[in-house]
Amino acid sequence: MTVRNAFYAQSGGVTSVINSSACGLIQEARRHPSLIGKVYAGRDGIIGALTEDLIDTSFESDDDIARLRYTPGGAFGSCRYKLKNLDDHRAQYERLIEVFKAHDIGYFFYNGGNDSMDTAWKVSQIAEKMGYPVVCVGIPKTVDNDLPLTDCCPGFGSVAKYVATSIREAGYDVASMSRTSTKIFVLEVMGRHAGWITAACGLASENTGEPPHILLFPEVPFNPEKFLVRVQECVDRHGYCTVAVSEGLADASGKLIADSGSKDAFGHSQLGGVGQIVAQLVKDKLGYKYHWALADYLQRSARHQASRTDVEQAYALGVAAVKLALQGKNALMATIVRLADAPYRWEIGEAPLRDIANVERKMPADFITADGFHITDACRTYLQPLIEGEDPPPYRKGLPDYVRLKNKAVEKKLMIFNI
Repeated sequence: MTVRNAFYAQSGGVTSVINSSACGLIQEARRHPSLIGKVYAGRDGIIGALTEDLIDTSFESDDDIARLRYTPGGAFGSCRYKLKNLDDHRAQYERLIEVFKAHDIGYFFYNGGNDSMDTAWKVSQIAEKMGYPVVCVGIPKTVDNDLPLTDCCPGFGSVAKYVATSIREAGYDVASMSRTSTKIFVLEVMGRHAGWITAACGLASENTGEPPHILLFPEVPFNPEKFLVRVQECVDRHGYCTVAVSEGLADASGKLIADSGSKDAFGHSQLGGVGQIVAQLVKDKLGYKYHWALADYLQRSARHQASRTDVEQAYALGVAAVKLALQGKNALMATIVRLADAPYRWEIGEAPLRDIANVERKMPADFITADGFHITDACRTYLQPLIEGEDPPPYRKGLPDYVRLKNKAVEKKLMIFNI
């Protein structure tokens, strides 16, 4: 086989373990110098490919690449940029192939979620149509855990661990003050259409009466009256009530409770503040003092509390992507296959990008209790192993010691391309 270079890019909202995938991929590529020349990274994701803003990872030491395994965020920069329709906007895709040709890139690795897998699929299509040999492999990443055909998505297990821990600790706080002050606590977590992160909060409630008492999922239409009745029942029984709510909570008509009216770069409604809306509803109707919190970036960047399972899977998928590419397996995404629940056993699999692109996996109905306010035992069985194990980063002066790469640019060879 001819030595070809590789292109790797990170896409969408980053996670505490996406760099673990980058670490696995780069380390595995370096083990095959007779097949893979250099690994170029896209500065700010696919935008780096379009603008020929490439990073030469060969300037990074083996030690610094190894430290990526413990570093949150996106080491090369990410973006929320969705390539347009292939049939009507061929110029963008042709530009990608031009950049790949100019830099002898024969392997394209895209690390992201639903929209990213769509991009990888489309690139594989245009490369075939243009007769340019490039192997396209997707690496799953999304805290929302909503990609199909994989047991779970790297990034989710660590978010799940963080939010379950956070609401358990906040629950102890509220319980301490409930007789004299605050009786209601609401934690808003990510999850636009799928309630996996909210479900993970439910792991903190192992016995009757333990927080969180109420979970509000995007899959269950919000009924204010029914919700308020449950809140009052919790206060009467336990003296306080803790609630976890997905940012994508919607009413029976499908209208998002916290839709700001604006859109992000992927065309998704901008969300935020549903926790405050729900908490204020309780205050207005029941009169209870409340506090609410928005986990926001904290939940997806908390590498100090990452799940060991999550870190190991993220790393393994980066390694697997290279192995699949070197086998000539094109237009695939590396996946996690669950072999057993207890003890949890898993292996690497693969699935066609065309079956994953733009498909969202929501919470199964049997994972949500009949009243719509909590998780079932089946859900616990699925979630529990994903949060287990600790893998703390190294510390220096009392703080996590993360790495910042050099990110040295590759010399450009093409004309400027405006996106």
